[in-house]
Order: sequence, then structure tokens, then C-alpha cells
Amino acid sequence: MARAATTTDVFNAIAEPRRREILRYLARRERAVGEVVAAVGLAQPSVSKHLRVLKEVGLVQSRRKGRRVLYRTNSRALKPVRDWAAWFDRYWQHQLERVKEHAEKANKN
Repeated sequence: MARAATTTDVFNAIAEPRRREILRYLARRERAVGEVVAAVGLAQPSVSKHLRVLKEVGLVQSRRKGRRVLYRTNSRALKPVRDWAAWFDRYWQHQLERVKEHAEKANKN
């Protein structure tokens, strides 16, 4: 099965570790490209490419302030990821409760 383009799918966009690092860095507050470059240790063209991908899938928003463009994480765009992970959290919580109940019954016998 062909993999979805990173520019159209949030999951594929965040599959790249450097993009996750950039998202974490931008979560604290909005930053200019130069600040992101210094923080993640990539060349400016690479950071700009990652920011473009993140922006195209809606994970990053930008605004112009004078000559600078400031970027910030758009947490609402992470909702599909949160929902997907929450399903697993609920599933494993249920499984752990079943194991605990089974262990308690075994200890009573």
C-alpha cells in the first residue's frame, strides 16, 4: 500500500522525528525560523522545509511581524493524533483492569 504524502496527513508529517522536535519547541511559544534553527541544530533550508510540511497539514501556524515570520504549534490540528492515542489508552486500561481482576480472583483461591 502506498504511503500518504507527508503534506496531506498529520500522522505522516509527525512520523519524522525532527518535525516532532520542532513542534515541541514551538509549543512553548511562537518563534522565528532563526530561533528554530539554533534550537534544533539543522540548516535553515531544512527547518524551512519542515515548517512548510507542518504548516501544510495545519500543525503549525504563522504570522508576519514586520519582516519576520513567527511560527507556533496549532494544538487543535493534533486532535486526530490525540483521539487515536486515547483509543489505545482506553483499551490498555481496560486490559490492565481485567488482569488485575484475574489476579485478585487467583489470590483469593
